[in-house]
Amino acid sequence: MSGNNCTAVTEFIILGLTNDPTLRVILFVIFLGVYAVTLIGNLSIILLIRNSSQLHTPMYLFLSHLAFVDAAYSSTVTPIMLKNFLVDKITIPLEGCVAQMFCGGTFGMAECFLLAVMAYDRYMAICRPLLYSTNMSTRVCSLLLITSYLGGCVNTWIVTGCLLNRSFCGPNEINHFFCDYSPLLKLSYSEDNLAEILPAASTGLVIVITVLIILISYIYILFSVLKISSTEGRSKAFSTCTSHLTAVTLFYGTITFIYVMPKSSYSTNQNKVVSVFYIVMIPMLNPLIYSLRNNEVKGALRKLMSKKHLFFMNSTQ
Repeated sequence: MSGNNCTAVTEFIILGLTNDPTLRVILFVIFLGVYAVTLIGNLSIILLIRNSSQLHTPMYLFLSHLAFVDAAYSSTVTPIMLKNFLVDKITIPLEGCVAQMFCGGTFGMAECFLLAVMAYDRYMAICRPLLYSTNMSTRVCSLLLITSYLGGCVNTWIVTGCLLNRSFCGPNEINHFFCDYSPLLKLSYSEDNLAEILPAASTGLVIVITVLIILISYIYILFSVLKISSTEGRSKAFSTCTSHLTAVTLFYGTITFIYVMPKSSYSTNQNKVVSVFYIVMIPMLNPLIYSLRNNEVKGALRKLMSKKHLFFMNSTQ
């Protein structure tokens, strides 16, 4: 394709999940409910941690940022997906498409870093308890958070930069429910293969590094817990990790399916289903996992609710 007969694409058409009118109405109701629970759940976690003094620890500081990332991550995609169920065709300008991909990629990669940071925090708490307050000081926690967001941003800049170096001509229909990198890459044109190699290498490196940090942290945690003589002590140590391990398994299991498995082994429809799970469902599940399986969070919630009830009773008297 030559540059002379190439008409530049200025907007894209999002095809969405399905064309079936009945199914679109059903999915709209379902995902609207999921999105509402996602926002309420994650915002509740953030407010609970901010207002409960017993949760002012590094572990819950990182959890509040994970809740923020989940809410922001879902909000970059879900509103457009919901709109797609209500109208026949959604068009999005190239700039909007790039912005959605950049925001989604930044928050998605930031979640990888945050999950690794949370594993490191559990390692320090269980394996180095005497040095915990020093090694996880406010300054260290701030640096870890800045690194998480900056790492996600840098990786996404690499991906976005590679995509913007290509030309968009001809077809402009994205066979997905949001502006993802792979469908956009299929619509672009360039004789340079760097856009296919560099983003995969960069994202793969982030995933490998964060997974290694999580694995090494939990290997040390396992050995430390096995040295504890009492069953109650072991159970208490493991209980602080189960919520995080559940979140890690869900998140990395789905992104591995998307980004690591060979493209020929699954269809576009399977890709959409898995994308729905890790972009829309996991941000809803994380606050449920951390609240239902964490005694400290449940205790702080009960204490906060009792304070609110007492204040209400006093104000009515």
